Amino acid sequence: MKAVLLGVGQAGGKLTTALAEFDADAGYGAVLDALAVNTAAADLDPLPLETVLVGQSRVSGHGVGGDNELGAEVMDEDAVEVLDALAPKVTAEAEAIFVVAGLGGGTGSGGAPVLVRELNRVYDVPVYAIGVLPGRDEGTMYQVNAGRSLKTLVREADATILLDNDAWRSSGESMEGGYEAINASMAKRVGLILAAGEAVEGVGESVVDTSEVINTLRAGGMAAVGFSSAPAAEDPEENVTTVTSAVRSAVMTGLSLPSATDADAALVAVAGDPDRISRKGAEKARKWLQEETGSMQVRGGDFPLDSERVAALVLLAGVERSQRVEAFLERARQAVRDEREEKPDPAAAFENDELDDLL
Repeated sequence: MKAVLLGVGQAGGKLTTALAEFDADAGYGAVLDALAVNTAAADLDPLPLETVLVGQSRVSGHGVGGDNELGAEVMDEDAVEVLDALAPKVTAEAEAIFVVAGLGGGTGSGGAPVLVRELNRVYDVPVYAIGVLPGRDEGTMYQVNAGRSLKTLVREADATILLDNDAWRSSGESMEGGYEAINASMAKRVGLILAAGEAVEGVGESVVDTSEVINTLRAGGMAAVGFSSAPAAEDPEENVTTVTSAVRSAVMTGLSLPSATDADAALVAVAGDPDRISRKGAEKARKWLQEETGSMQVRGGDFPLDSERVAALVLLAGVERSQRVEAFLERARQAVRDEREEKPDPAAAFENDELDDLL
């Protein structure tokens, strides 16, 4: 899938950079171009991408301070500037646009839904979102921001691929190191989805192509991506279990949104040397995925690569019924309730008989 990336906010800019670099390093050529947008100049400076600083008249390049309503207002006011910068990048070759954002901060959670809406008005190609959910320890404001942003993104985007920070942050890592590892993991998963059918090595029996990715995401709503790999024997008959185990691992332990296995549609691509891929294993894995997701729309195919390993790449669409999503939404709803309770009247501190009212 030939795609153009648009990173919004700090987390969105970093993940967009990771995606573009993964694609360039692998030589897939699926990422046509990328742009990063932010209200904070300091977050744009280190990015090796073309950037657009928005909201200068409102926040003077200092960011919106986690206020996603202000982030939405600023992006709405400066959307034309962003679209003008993006227009030369969305050539006739582009098959999709991906808006990438962290959903907890102010600029990403507020600005991403605005840009998705505007892009859908201008372009005929699908406009997808990649959203990063904040961890439980990231504070009430981030949970509230993410809940509101996700609700809007799902409505505006053709599909929203989710990454759960809690599931991917390894214990013992620094915050910065943890986020870099998360970005690398997500870049591999989404990068391989984009590359499917674009730059394959060898001839597979049934190669996954762009139309199958788009048709899977046509289920809309929320989506998740999974990945797993294992060493493969030279004889494909010895790799039946290898292929099925890789697909199971990609779903059970390698999803960007863990436990989100109830899906409306699914796609599984088995990557590796076509001479090592077991057809029996691939078909068994596809049937298992159909049973696990409860979906009758399970597509499957090959991703030919020159490798001594077999990898499973899984895309699940329409996963909003999953317990993981419901748990996050309940956390966001509770955060809204807590936020209301935590806002006392500042004047209440002065309610005593020793001070007279001015008016």
